[in-house]
Amino acid sequence: MFSGIIEKIGQVKEFRKEGDYLLKIGTNFKIKEIKKGSSISCNGVCLTVSTIKKIGKFIDLSFDVSKETMKCSNFSYLQIGSLINLEKSLRVGDEISGHFVFGHVDGTSKLLNLKKNGHSYELSFEVPKKIKKFIVNKGSIALNGISLTVNQVKNNIFTLNIVSYTWENTNLYLLKKGERINVEVDMLARYVTQNLK
Repeated sequence: MFSGIIEKIGQVKEFRKEGDYLLKIGTNFKIKEIKKGSSISCNGVCLTVSTIKKIGKFIDLSFDVSKETMKCSNFSYLQIGSLINLEKSLRVGDEISGHFVFGHVDGTSKLLNLKKNGHSYELSFEVPKKIKKFIVNKGSIALNGISLTVNQVKNNIFTLNIVSYTWENTNLYLLKKGERINVEVDMLARYVTQNLK
């Protein structure tokens, strides 16, 4: 489980089909912070570290990626050099600054519009049909693993405001109109909706 507060930005060094898929990410996490079998949120997708290699001040982390993950995430768009949001899994007693994020991506959403609004940025995305009922005004949502609050939902579009710190310290600043981003809905919204059926 994660909080949606991004700790590092990693860079894709290798991504190839090997059984399922092999993803290698270079990062400046300290080697003592990560071990084989650790869960890491990579653009909001919970992956398990399969190998760790120290390279100077950096480490390379390798992950196995399933076909199912490829199908429901934006990983099919990754290229060598792509930047990825990273967060280590929570430990008991850690501060929850965002909201509880599982790392189980529900799908992707397309960026429809982006505009600067003072020191912030306003981003508008399409509402994916299969998760429309879980996206509500002022509700929590995770985009590429980032804990965010929905400003408004209207006509199958949801809008968020991104403060400058988040903009500069995640990979959101690289987004271009028409690109797809990983979406995970708030687990409380999911469970409440399930219980109301």
